Amino acid sequence: MGNGMKAVSFAALALVVMQLLPLARTNPPEEQPLVIQDSRVADIVERACADCHTHSTEWPWYSRVAPVSWWLVHHVEEGREHLNLSTWGTVAPDRQDHLLEELEEYVEEREMPLRSYMLGHPEARITDEERQVVIDWARRTREGIGHGSASGEAVDETEH
Repeated sequence: MGNGMKAVSFAALALVVMQLLPLARTNPPEEQPLVIQDSRVADIVERACADCHTHSTEWPWYSRVAPVSWWLVHHVEEGREHLNLSTWGTVAPDRQDHLLEELEEYVEEREMPLRSYMLGHPEARITDEERQVVIDWARRTREGIGHGSASGEAVDETEH
């Protein structure tokens, strides 16, 4: 067997072994999730944010194929660690305020949703108008945090 064939055989064996390593693709139960009253915002968040920032991740088939699976699981874990909408009610109000401020900044500066995510999920792309809807919602919600709103979300007077 030549050197080229040995290299191919080794690479194939390594890929097979990688598939045997256990990897947790979890969706833990939700604990006091953020309930977004504004249906337009809720739709945008579901489409562009939920896979990485909630316990409702839809794990695609390629999330089971190493080494891509390693990157995806790590990415979701990082997203949930930074902002987890499934545990929103367990977060202190001052931390909620800070997270919403960061959300405004990331969305406004087009850092979120991530480009790498949108490559595989074109439905996650948000228009400039949708981007502004989310920013405005985050600002209203921040205002509501200081006024005893149970969910942390401001009451949207335009919906009543």
